[in-house]
Amino acid sequence: MPRIAAELARLGLTLPPPFQPPAGVTFPFPAVRIVGRRALFSGHGPQESHGRYSGPLGKVGRDLTPEQGYRAARLTALSVLGSLERALGDLDRVRAFVRVFGMVNSAPSFHRQPGVLNGFSELVLEVFGPERGAHARSAVGMAELPFDIPVEVEGEVEFD
Repeated sequence: MPRIAAELARLGLTLPPPFQPPAGVTFPFPAVRIVGRRALFSGHGPQESHGRYSGPLGKVGRDLTPEQGYRAARLTALSVLGSLERALGDLDRVRAFVRVFGMVNSAPSFHRQPGVLNGFSELVLEVFGPERGAHARSAVGMAELPFDIPVEVEGEVEFD
C-alpha cells in the first residue's frame, strides 16, 4: 500500500469521490490542472462521502462556530487530496505542498479565518509530514462563497 494511503487509513480518513455539483451547474475547468511538475488545484469545498457538499452551510461566526468551520476546512483538505489522487494516480507522488489560498465565508466582524483554515493545514501536515506538507498560505474572509459553503481552498503542489 502506498505510504500516504496507509497514513490516511491509519488516521481513519477516507477521500471523497469526485464532487457532484448541484443540478444545472457545470464547471468548465478541471479540479486539477497539471503544468510541468506542478498540480494546481481549483477551489474545493467540504465534501462528505456521497460527493456533495457537507453541511452545515453558511457564514462562520453567524451560522457556524469556528470549530465547525475548522471541521469544514478538514473536509476540504480531504476533497483536495481526493482530486490530487485522481489526477496524479498516487498521492506519494506529491513532493511538496507549495501554496494554499483559503477563503472563509465570514460573518461581518468575524476575524478568526486563520484558525478556521488551520483545519486544512493541520490535516495536510498530519498526513504528509512537516517537509512535504509545509506550505505558504493565505486565510481571508469573504462576503460570500459559492453555494453558501463555509470554506473554499485552492492551491498548488509539486510532484514527481
